[in-house]
Amino acid sequence: MYYSAWLQKTNLLNSGFRFDITDSDKMGFMSTIKGLDKSKGLDLILHTPGGSIAATESIVLYLQSIFGKDIRAIVPQIAMSAGTMIALSTKEIVLGKHSNLGPIDPQIDNLPTHGIIEEFESAKEDLKKEPSVFPVWEAILSHYHPTLIGECKKAIIWSEKMVREWLLDNMFFNDEDKEAKVEKIINELGSHALTLSHSRHLHRDYLKSLDLKILELESDEELQDLVLSIHHSCIISLTGTPAYKIIENQNGKAFIQIINQVK
Repeated sequence: MYYSAWLQKTNLLNSGFRFDITDSDKMGFMSTIKGLDKSKGLDLILHTPGGSIAATESIVLYLQSIFGKDIRAIVPQIAMSAGTMIALSTKEIVLGKHSNLGPIDPQIDNLPTHGIIEEFESAKEDLKKEPSVFPVWEAILSHYHPTLIGECKKAIIWSEKMVREWLLDNMFFNDEDKEAKVEKIINELGSHALTLSHSRHLHRDYLKSLDLKILELESDEELQDLVLSIHHSCIISLTGTPAYKIIENQNGKAFIQIINQVK
């Protein structure tokens, strides 16, 4: 399981603590996976706001190098942004009625890359039609650094290429029409124009309509009880202790990041 306390410790969001997916999390996965029976595959329980594209790619490739295609994502509550990307890299996603994934359009400095490009293109069109609006756009565009638009375009290409390859290689590996299915998913989840907000909570029925391979958590009562017990235990731990990120395996071996220290 991989859990973040970004919902429980909102007072620390601007205090330098990394609730998002970072490269340091890979050490936690390496530590907790060591010694496990790799032939059994991996059920990964996710609760995360997302994070770095680079760190996400590195973690997914590491997990795939150990477990191959035999990885299933379980989302008891919410896995947004790069957390959704991790879920899309697996063979199947387990979601409850209350579970949410999110859009996969990348962010730069907490701003949507698609939105930045759309704004820039709007400025170009407005200035062509009416140069007198230049002072208005100058005040906005002066905040852009010189390479921002290029960085936005590259981030979009990177994230979409990454998720497309994962979907084709795993979840839709044996599907005859996999290219069409994957393009539909990328177009829907990667479109800022369609989702309207990077924080949009995407529900199970909508995600199923995209032909994603989703198992309803309620279809297996024993699995539901076990997953929700783990989820509630983690939320209690993150709420009542200094821990702000927990990576733990079924044997109790854990990598816990605590305020001001790592254990």
